[in-house]
Amino acid sequence: MTGGLKDGEKEEECLHSPFIRKQGNIYKPNNKDMDNDSMNEKTMDDIHTKEIDLVNRDPKRINDDVVKVDFEDIIAEPPGTYSFDGVWKASFTTFTVTKYWVYRLLTALVGIPLALIWGIFFAILSFLHIWAVVPCVKSYLIEIHCVSRVYSICVHTFCDPLFEAMGKCLSSIRISATKEV
Repeated sequence: MTGGLKDGEKEEECLHSPFIRKQGNIYKPNNKDMDNDSMNEKTMDDIHTKEIDLVNRDPKRINDDVVKVDFEDIIAEPPGTYSFDGVWKASFTTFTVTKYWVYRLLTALVGIPLALIWGIFFAILSFLHIWAVVPCVKSYLIEIHCVSRVYSICVHTFCDPLFEAMGKCLSSIRISATKEV
């Protein structure tokens, strides 16, 4: 039961065993896609220990719409009302450094607990989707298919002859409209 067709063997000769598939036994595959050599630990990448990019931290651009605030977006002096250059530079530096370090401090204090909470949330969401939602939807589709077949049989049995008879009876009616002035 290694599966697949051997050289010179016809497909009809393999029909006696339902456990043999063309691409091989599911436990002992004989094709290159399912070969054990291609699934060894050296070629398998573990998604939990993969390298993360510390430079581009948003490679899928999911935070492009998030508020990206720079000093020039918040504080701007129109022509004719300028502060001292030193005050402007100090304000810029204070704003930028404060924003940078408060963000870092908040991520250090709250980031890891929130990552834990979001990890638990998405694990529960994945579990519910895999073990509850999809099976319920598949079960519903199977059950509704039976109902639709029964409904279709009833319509074709009772309604089709009735409407066909009514159509034949009413097909000889002719209406002509004339406009009198």
